[in-house]
Amino acid sequence: MRFVFTGKNMNVEEGLKDRVIRKLSRLEKLLPENTEAHVTFSMKKHLTTMEVTIPMHKRALRAEVTDADVGNCLDAVVDILDRQVIKYKTRLRDRRRRNVATNEEMSYIDAPAEVEAESADEVSIIRTKRFAFKPMDAQEAVMEMELLNHSFYVFRNAHNDEVNVVYKRKDGEYGLIEPQ
Repeated sequence: MRFVFTGKNMNVEEGLKDRVIRKLSRLEKLLPENTEAHVTFSMKKHLTTMEVTIPMHKRALRAEVTDADVGNCLDAVVDILDRQVIKYKTRLRDRRRRNVATNEEMSYIDAPAEVEAESADEVSIIRTKRFAFKPMDAQEAVMEMELLNHSFYVFRNAHNDEVNVVYKRKDGEYGLIEPQ
């Protein structure tokens, strides 16, 4: 882990740098190699503010603490960063597990080769239909749906000139979806 120290309204002494490196080195085993930590100290009215930023892939871990004692700042910053790193690692692990589970489920399905090659996050649209909206009422739309033997039908309502959907319910009745 590499450290970049900055002091605003104060000089960062070697002893303080060594303490910071020693404390933050416990996070090193949880972070990727060649991680860079930006440590900024600032002094304002006898209060010390310590800010540590660790840029990572697609996110940054950041902690900022203000206290009269530099040691208290350092301990609090390390605790905050420790929690953030554990939370970040847990999210990565869960995401990997979800992807593995999704891939295992997909292997049981007899799917075409091009669908298996795509990642789990992408949606595959394999067919597009285009048709003209004819103005009609809901009763006509139900008749069209039954003629086509579909479970739903999209149409332009003749009464309010909006796009509506009729659908066949499981109980054999029909439903109408209208936008608000």
